[in-house]
Amino acid sequence: MVRSTVFVPERVADHFVKKVEEYRDEEGPGGQPKNQRLVASVVDARLGGVRAIFTDDRSLFPADRQQTWWEVWVREERLSEFLRIAGHLEIRVKEHALEFIERTVVLALATPEELQVLIENSSAVAELRLAKDVPSFFLEMGPRESADWAHNLAERIQPADPAAPAVCILDSGATRGHPLLSASLAAEDQHTYDPDWGVNDSAYWNGHGTAMCGVALLGNVQVALMRGGQVQLEHHLETVKILPPTGENDPDLYGVITAESIAQVERHAPRRRRVFCMAVSSTFALSRGRPSAWSAAIDTICYGDGTPRLMVMAAGNLRTEIQAAEYPDANDLAEAENPSQAWNALVVGAFTDKVTILDEDYFDWVPLAPAGEISPASRTSTLWERQWPIRPDVVFEGGNFGHDGINPAYAIDDLQSLTTHFRPQNRLFQSFGDTSDATAQCANMAARIMAARRELRPETVRALIIHSAEWTRAMRARFDRANFNSKLSLLRRYGWGVPDLDRALMSTATDATLMIQDELRPLRLVRKTPRAKGEIKSGYMNLHQLPWPRDELLKLSDHPVEMRVTLSYFIEGNPGERGWTKRHRYASHGLRFAVKRALEGPDTFQSRINRAAEIEEQGQARVDPGGDDWVLGTLRNRGSIHSDVWYGTAADLATRDAIAVYPVGGWWRERHDEERRWERSVRYSLLVSIRAPGAGEDIYTPIAIQIGIDIPAT
Repeated sequence: MVRSTVFVPERVADHFVKKVEEYRDEEGPGGQPKNQRLVASVVDARLGGVRAIFTDDRSLFPADRQQTWWEVWVREERLSEFLRIAGHLEIRVKEHALEFIERTVVLALATPEELQVLIENSSAVAELRLAKDVPSFFLEMGPRESADWAHNLAERIQPADPAAPAVCILDSGATRGHPLLSASLAAEDQHTYDPDWGVNDSAYWNGHGTAMCGVALLGNVQVALMRGGQVQLEHHLETVKILPPTGENDPDLYGVITAESIAQVERHAPRRRRVFCMAVSSTFALSRGRPSAWSAAIDTICYGDGTPRLMVMAAGNLRTEIQAAEYPDANDLAEAENPSQAWNALVVGAFTDKVTILDEDYFDWVPLAPAGEISPASRTSTLWERQWPIRPDVVFEGGNFGHDGINPAYAIDDLQSLTTHFRPQNRLFQSFGDTSDATAQCANMAARIMAARRELRPETVRALIIHSAEWTRAMRARFDRANFNSKLSLLRRYGWGVPDLDRALMSTATDATLMIQDELRPLRLVRKTPRAKGEIKSGYMNLHQLPWPRDELLKLSDHPVEMRVTLSYFIEGNPGERGWTKRHRYASHGLRFAVKRALEGPDTFQSRINRAAEIEEQGQARVDPGGDDWVLGTLRNRGSIHSDVWYGTAADLATRDAIAVYPVGGWWRERHDEERRWERSVRYSLLVSIRAPGAGEDIYTPIAIQIGIDIPAT
């Protein structure tokens, strides 16, 4: 049997189909079917395979079943078809694309076998190449060429408006003279804890602060370099040098140094909106999630006693050699570092999508972590006692390690990110990775949310980042929804997954997010007589009616939908261990949410909430106040941010039209002191999203109309 690959130009593709139809339906000379000589000899005809349309170096073609990032050249008019089929096959496609004449280039993560299935079901793909988004291209340049690239980008950068927010980096200082940083980092915005240290970056710390700045400002530095056009920035930089030029700080001073450094920045620019970013961490005082003096100081800083602050911190990295055979068990055995025990901070771990090795020096090496999995150096809270917060909260790209099957794994350049070098007179770029890289990316996202929505509280920005996060396919493969321990392990390794800026900021026709910024009094004083001292008890709940488009949802009937709820608030921490025998006594208070069930009346709803709060306060067996079909249930009730997803039908969702926020426990309840903390109100941010993928019914517009949002004309 002879096989051949035939290229049929798109403009005449129908001609081949017509020949086959004529063979089937028409009679030719001698009574034989028309076109018999052509068609009868074809035993089988199918669309070309992956190898047939792979136009790159053949030696780069991935091995069978190896997940790889592909450069997919899609026929322009069939992009939506490609995205639809890729979605059905769970092939990840990066949202950003390049537009050319008649072609759109997207990056897709798939095995050759998965792409083959896609190609067999669609003619949308015109060409395949291997994605070469590795930093080696810039790292191997000579000084003059790299300077040309850097200055080209610097000329295209449009600095943010003076009133824009800032990312404040607490690290080893920064080199303001780098051409990509100078316009966004004013000299007066560089600070230091100790005046004798200066503000510039240090070789002792390998220029870590400057590396953080490049990512925090530009996000993906490599993409910014390679794309043409103006780069409009939406935030500025500030830096505080909290690490000495050589040596280490006294661990007893970690909290003091952090607090004083933040106060110094705020004294200089008190009105500026900012996110504090700190990837400095320590193995000192680790105790399976129990608060430390440093983490308690972070909670105090974020709580702010009326001036809350958003702080993004790293979960920390493994500090020993990484053996391929020990991955990912070594990550689960390395507990998140101090001060990630802080309840109010947004703690960031690292995952990786980087699996492409092109460097010929490592031609026989393979990536240690599969795409979508935990980055090899990232720490987790798997060993923490169950009552302490989930850490990390989210994960961002932190690079990968390569290995040869014999020696310890190594962070080769092809599997890292690109950022700014602290000695631009010698080198302009360097590779970067681990949870430091991930934390800087998270701070970048937080600042962009602040820039887009000026009215958002720090609690809300934190909520939006977590609310937008999703677990990757590789993460979900480890997930057993019916198993409590499986769900807890998933959370303590990956948090709530990988955030997405577009999801955080946008609502589409079949994906709507309701955002509520409110407050309540978690406690009240009950006196039996006017002269009695009284007893401090839990306060009242807030009930929010959900403006669901009932008619539209009922039309969808049994169509599957999902609802996601995220509740975010800051607590006042109590670092003293006295009173920790009760579960939540480190926190001043706790808040929970519950959604009204189908056919549940107001009184029944109220009784269920009261019972759930009472049981949690008494530390009894787990109960799920949310009802059936919640993914996490009571697992979500750790720390001071709670997020969960409910799955059901559109008709069922239409009747779940109210959500309650209610208080539980806390050490404020036990204090009858002169500060009268029980009288305080506490702020919270509540996000509720509904999604009806594939429904085709517009659910966003009816919600927007009901709550008074103007709908732009189309």
